[in-house]
Order: sequence, then structure tokens, then C-alpha cells
Amino acid sequence: MKIDKAFFKTLKIKVMDGDFSIFKSKKFYPDAFANIKASELYTVMIENSKLKKSDASSLARSFKIIQFETIIPVNLVGFIAEIANTLANENISILLLSSYSTDHIIVRKKDLAKTIKTLEKLGVKK
Repeated sequence: MKIDKAFFKTLKIKVMDGDFSIFKSKKFYPDAFANIKASELYTVMIENSKLKKSDASSLARSFKIIQFETIIPVNLVGFIAEIANTLANENISILLLSSYSTDHIIVRKKDLAKTIKTLEKLGVKK
């Protein structure tokens, strides 16, 4: 199914509570928002209050996670491309995390307000 611009008007987003850090670790963090294993290391997204600096390498701080609260069909073509291109045109860097039924975009805390405003121009509701 190909994306229709009207689809964006059905979307609602939620900014998750807390500020998040992203780092590499050799161990799995059960309290993390996400653990993504690649080779021998995990990329961990965790709320700052749960971070143990001694385990972290390549630490990046001050991220916010925006969750799409609408179920995104797994066969929808072009959804992420439209979001990524629209935010890129505003010079907003993003990280993406997808689950079976929804997607998340991770942005720098300093870009949060601009990101929301840009998504609202697409028709997305907060």
C-alpha cells in the first residue's frame, strides 16, 4: 500500500517522558527503551536517570523519543521516507526505531519543538 498524504492527518504522536541517551555497550540493559544487537555490541537507548556511565562507550545525550500512536500498517510504502525527507528539509537529524505496529523517531532535545511543528505541517496531531 502506497502512502497517501491524507494518511498523515490520521496520525497522532506522543513525546515520551524523560530525556534519553544512546551509547554502545557489551551488555544488555533490561530497563532500556531499546537494545539493538550488532556484532558483539549493543546500541542502547535508555532514560538518562537509568544510565550507568561505566558501561557506556560512544555516549550521546539529550535525545527525545516521539512515538506514533497510530497503528502503522507493515505494508505501507513511503511513510518513513516522507517523514525523513520532510525533517531533513528542515535540517533535523533523526534516528528511527520501528516495531511491528508503530514507529518512533528519536531527535535531539534541542530540535524537539521544531520537529513537532514540522510534523504538524504534514497533518500529524500531538
